Amino acid sequence: MQRILVIGSSGSGKSTLARAIGARLGLPVVHLDRHYWRPGWVEPDAETWGAQVDALLEADAWVMDGNYGGTMDRRLEAADAVVFLDRSRWLCLWRVVWRRIRFARRTRPDMGEGCPERLNAPFLHYVFGYPTSRRPGVLARLAAAEARGVRVARLQSGRAVRDFVASL
Repeated sequence: MQRILVIGSSGSGKSTLARAIGARLGLPVVHLDRHYWRPGWVEPDAETWGAQVDALLEADAWVMDGNYGGTMDRRLEAADAVVFLDRSRWLCLWRVVWRRIRFARRTRPDMGEGCPERLNAPFLHYVFGYPTSRRPGVLARLAAAEARGVRVARLQSGRAVRDFVASL
């Protein structure tokens, strides 16, 4: 495995797992949030973002974490393995609230510069709704990727995450 995509709801542990995989396998880690968000939480236009993702995908090896559905298919095409953190909405909600407290008025290490941690109602709604609004589409994309020969790991517990990292 040289190109590993880590996906899942916000608060599922994508960045933490990506760092663990990268350290375990000696692969560079790419946090998509760091590349997507411009200072002040400004979003790039779709063309600029697509070109940036394409450039990131050109590397021979990476562990890439992030969702960004508009570029998901091209990332799935480039990956030889995908890890889907399929965690409970309550755990994810707790983690995004805790992350907001932990990084109050500061930018997380895996986030774009000038984007201090924030928490608002639309984001909480997104996290709460992820299992019903996003998860079915993700599972369908993963089934298609797996049919093409991409290794897919669906991790639903902390133990499964620890066991996965230990197995690398």
